[in-house]
Amino acid sequence: MKISDDIHNYYEKLVVQHFSAQKLEEKYDVDFIADLTCVVLNQLPTRYIRHEVDMSFYLPASERFEMESNVKVAISKALEFMRTHNV
Repeated sequence: MKISDDIHNYYEKLVVQHFSAQKLEEKYDVDFIADLTCVVLNQLPTRYIRHEVDMSFYLPASERFEMESNVKVAISKALEFMRTHNV
């Protein structure tokens, strides 16, 4: 059985959005960003979706806020981890 290419973890999109908002691509090289992405996503739960519209219509505002907060905390922790470990 092959899982559809359409299925993805919604947190991936949120992490990319926060990276962009913080302009991390301007501060760090591609390898650092790739490692940072892994460290961040490993701290977060998975939330698999097939269509973006599913999240737009069915995600309560309170849950969206919590997900955004979790991403911000995970990015902060990951950056600190990578700085202290000279990654």
